[in-house]
Amino acid sequence: MRGLKDRVVVVTGGGGGIGSATCRRFAEAGSKVAVLDIDLAAAERVAKEIGGAARAFACDITDHAAVVATVAAVEAALGPIGVLVNNAGWDVFRLFKDSTPEEWQKLVAINLMGPLNMHHVVLPGMLERRYGRIVNIASDAARVGSTGEAVYAACKSGMLGFSKTLAREHARHGITVNVVCPGATNTALFAEYKKGAGNPEKLEEAFRRAVPMGRIGEPEDLPGAILFFASDDAAFVTGQVLSVSGGLTMAG
Repeated sequence: MRGLKDRVVVVTGGGGGIGSATCRRFAEAGSKVAVLDIDLAAAERVAKEIGGAARAFACDITDHAAVVATVAAVEAALGPIGVLVNNAGWDVFRLFKDSTPEEWQKLVAINLMGPLNMHHVVLPGMLERRYGRIVNIASDAARVGSTGEAVYAACKSGMLGFSKTLAREHARHGITVNVVCPGATNTALFAEYKKGAGNPEKLEEAFRRAVPMGRIGEPEDLPGAILFFASDDAAFVTGQVLSVSGGLTMAG
């Protein structure tokens, strides 16, 4: 895809399943990849696997000051950020009536406030350069709801409205903001999420039956859509939401 070679790309949650697959694909396209993760060891494993211009950075995206410091470190090491992929997330399977305020706070901090922090710190540089590609990873739970994920779905729904608003605010500045919505995907996060169910195998089978393509997604299913939105092939595309979920959600 056009416009990705030598571009500095930041991927949050880069040490995880979808994040690491995305980092690898950007590296294959010739991008300089900043692998951000709260787990530095995981980020370093991905950066080492990629090699080349990839660099690992520890970052707690829920801490605005930490984001400021990390973004400065990324730009000092790799150059001005051209692409931001907000991928980091966390979930727990719990009916809302059984959930706790402590869980709500963690869900909101990671899934909503964290991306807000990243946008707030990265956007000024993009505005100064009048160029930027932002891809936010939400969830099909934001589009149709999902039992046991009320607060998570609320956060991801918030990201849809936030992304569309930023897309309108900054279209004239050469910055695009788009959203990719995975369905159930075979990652460590999904494995942890299933542990909250009484019968994890039954829950996974229910997800599988709900997908027209008949399988759970794999991390490698996501990078194609993410790279498209990040590329110059999508220069005239902004404020859009794309589900990558085997047909689980079909929105016109």
